[in-house]
Amino acid sequence: MSTRPRSRKLLLLAVPCFLLLVTSLLVFYGKTGLSSEQTMGIHSSLQSESPIRSPISGQSILTEESTRLSGPAAIDGLSKPSDTFIALLQALDIMQSHFYTIWQGQWPHAIDWTAAVMGTQVSATLAVMTETWKSCTKFHPHDAIQDQERENTINLYFTQITSFYFGENSFGLRTQAYDDMLWVVLGWLEGIKFINLHSDLHHASTHNGDANIKASVSNSSLWYAHQFIPQFAHRARLFYDLASRGWDTSLCGGGMVWNPHLAPYKNAITNQLYISASISMYLYFPGDNNASPFSFKNPVRPETGMPPAKAHDPQHLENAMEAYQWLKTSGMKNWRGLYIDGFHISGWRGGKNGSIGTGRCDVRDGQVYTYNQGVILSGLRGLWEATGSKMYLEDGHRLIRNVIAATGWNTRGTRWRWQWSGLGRNGVIEEACDSLGSCSQNGHTFKGIFFHHFTLFCKPLPQTGRSEGGFETFAADEELFTWHHMNCEKYGRWLRHNARAAYMTRNEE
Repeated sequence: MSTRPRSRKLLLLAVPCFLLLVTSLLVFYGKTGLSSEQTMGIHSSLQSESPIRSPISGQSILTEESTRLSGPAAIDGLSKPSDTFIALLQALDIMQSHFYTIWQGQWPHAIDWTAAVMGTQVSATLAVMTETWKSCTKFHPHDAIQDQERENTINLYFTQITSFYFGENSFGLRTQAYDDMLWVVLGWLEGIKFINLHSDLHHASTHNGDANIKASVSNSSLWYAHQFIPQFAHRARLFYDLASRGWDTSLCGGGMVWNPHLAPYKNAITNQLYISASISMYLYFPGDNNASPFSFKNPVRPETGMPPAKAHDPQHLENAMEAYQWLKTSGMKNWRGLYIDGFHISGWRGGKNGSIGTGRCDVRDGQVYTYNQGVILSGLRGLWEATGSKMYLEDGHRLIRNVIAATGWNTRGTRWRWQWSGLGRNGVIEEACDSLGSCSQNGHTFKGIFFHHFTLFCKPLPQTGRSEGGFETFAADEELFTWHHMNCEKYGRWLRHNARAAYMTRNEE
């Protein structure tokens, strides 16, 4: 975030980083006890240039006082939710109108795994939009026109997600590294979560929350997007099953291998993705009866057909718990409490007559990346929800505090503020390559990933559990709810500081 993007390809990944920062801000504003006056407050000094308009009617979808963010006042304006909502819509519009090609169903400049991440981010952004629309726009609960404007805008971007389902390089990704596969899993589960959330908030709400009436609603009254859930679920299941082959106990006592085609490397991101994907499959995967791509059973080998996969499979929970226990005890952190990149195995010589060497994770790659501190956060949040163990939340908050300290947050305003602190300087999170302007597309994606999972972790804890057959999740009592809320609220100033820093890197477009 500290340097201006220098090409269209680099700008492609700088936009979603800011997009996820402002979604984080909106979640904080909506969940930290702001009064209705604060929530609806508008920064009066913003200039009125090209307000965000409905894709259908062309009319402004924001309050009349809300306008395009511009200049220093606009940066200060990110301290209010309505201004942040404008920035969110603008960032999403730029990412999709400038970089997404709907007839291809792709972001043509994105490589396969970053495209999967961008799809995830669009779904996550739509989830924040559908939750915060009412308080940040001129939407009125009984105004059918404004209701249509919201639906038109949401549907505009959701149809692009469905187009990406067909444009994604799903065949090529099946032969790539295990972390590449797991980004796909998280992306389509995020799409399912958004569909269910938007339906609950804006389509089943006509029944005023009456569970009995809600349960009797026919499929014909569901939001049309429900028809895509089976497809999304099937792709998530297929890629999860493929990636799970990377779990290996012959080396290092466990852990995911990064790439099946290379010498074994047990790294932070693949293991964190496996944890987050496993617990997300347990919590959100709705089941799958699609046997594709093995739709024709061989009478000689009937096992070649994919068996049905059930929702809330306890094996997914078991996988997440086992993987986190391994990661926690693997020694994959540095003295700052940050995850390093990973471990090789000394003396390993592959092949049929090769040697596993020491068989231990003893060749350390100590490089630190921002996304290695982020993906695990959504996994920890999900593990708490599935088990009720506070330990997972405590570990997540500890990691966030370590990240904030490593950005130099505590030295800002001093003569040491521009000194590298391990993950940034002057309170702004960075990759080591940022200050040189040498980050690849990978590096430009990392910070947006961190803030996405940070946001998922810091959403308010549910105070009502879910119960479906034998599946149950835990609910927070008032004490735990408040403890988590207050800890997350402490990160708000740092979050705004980073959002402003990201906003200042915009170019003329």
